[in-house]
Amino acid sequence: MKGNWSIVRQILHRRLSTLRSSTPSSRLSTSIRPLVLAPNSISSLIARNSLFTASNIGPSIDFNFSNTSLPHRRSLCSEAGGENGVVLVKSEEEFINAISKAQDGSLPSVFYFTAAWCGPCRFISPVIVELSKQYPDVTTYKVDIDEGGISNTISKLNITAVPTLHFFKGGSKKGEVVGADVTKLKNLMEQLYK
Repeated sequence: MKGNWSIVRQILHRRLSTLRSSTPSSRLSTSIRPLVLAPNSISSLIARNSLFTASNIGPSIDFNFSNTSLPHRRSLCSEAGGENGVVLVKSEEEFINAISKAQDGSLPSVFYFTAAWCGPCRFISPVIVELSKQYPDVTTYKVDIDEGGISNTISKLNITAVPTLHFFKGGSKKGEVVGADVTKLKNLMEQLYK
């Protein structure tokens, strides 16, 4: 929205400069006075003002953010699906089943705690997908901390930052990586699962 007002301001400035050079000062002062209004009334004023045409302003003036339908949450740039070896955990029940498999020792696992709004998570996501392909015996679970039912269960694990990765082997947690440290992630994966 801030960018739209910048464009409107530039157009108004150009138009007023043109007016100053071609209009006597008495007429100029009366045409400028109504332009000093609250920002929400500028679009209606521009539509009424004969100095401006719709083609000069463009569609950005009529865009109303309150009427737009934006998605509740964005997906990550490199959304990992089951075919990549990364299992998406979307409910509390799925998360409890996955953590119980990791804790009973039947399955070496990596839990990747992430959020759609997290830049470092988007950075490290392709690395995690590649490592899950490189280590097919290790199940990688991708858990969005903002999922409704999962947030209560995750709070018990003391996840304080994203990305956070927990590494399970033999029924216990063997390591943790907090942040997008690719070197530490690769070294720990090689050390635990080779």
